Amino acid sequence: MGRLPKLLLKKIFMEVLEKNRLELVQESILNGMDCPQYRDMVHDYALTGKTTGEEQSEPRINFTQLNDRRMNRWDKTFKLPEETLQKLSKLDRELIFLVITESWCGDAAASLPVVNKIAESSSRISLKVVLRDENPELMEAFLTNGTQSIPKVIVLDGKNQEIVGEWGPRPQGAAEMVETCKIEHGKLTDACKQELQVWYNKDRGESTLKEIFELLALE
Repeated sequence: MGRLPKLLLKKIFMEVLEKNRLELVQESILNGMDCPQYRDMVHDYALTGKTTGEEQSEPRINFTQLNDRRMNRWDKTFKLPEETLQKLSKLDRELIFLVITESWCGDAAASLPVVNKIAESSSRISLKVVLRDENPELMEAFLTNGTQSIPKVIVLDGKNQEIVGEWGPRPQGAAEMVETCKIEHGKLTDACKQELQVWYNKDRGESTLKEIFELLALE
């Protein structure tokens, strides 16, 4: 038998890779927490001076406490527009949102409440949360520019068991801010992190909502 053409080999490789990604997503959904369970865990950690992950450092513990308050604030202030609710009512397939995150992640504190509000507003959408550091294989399968950036939202068609798409770790406008900061300073500085939170507060979740809806193709 002759050697397989390069295009065919590439096609086979991509099919195997996609199958592995799907299996990782399916397994993670089975083992994942629902959002209230995750939020209760973060709140308990905030109260007891802990954080998710093995690195129990003071900065990560402080961010966990801060993010607990931030998510509570987002829960109270973010509302889905009536137009959005009408679009969700027309959703004709079962979807599962799988979120990869950690309690100390500032971007997740701003986006998870928005994603969860979308899921809560449709009987056809469910949401599961898993921790990045406890799921290295899953994280490696959904890298962002080669990095383990979080949060990451993976959307699965529950009926067809197909990955619809993925989103994260932050909206485009925020991503551009982070990229500019890294170019200018070589890293994401504390000042840039504060500016990023100001951006999230001014945006009020609109960009995250818009981009998730584009992913779902809900016009």
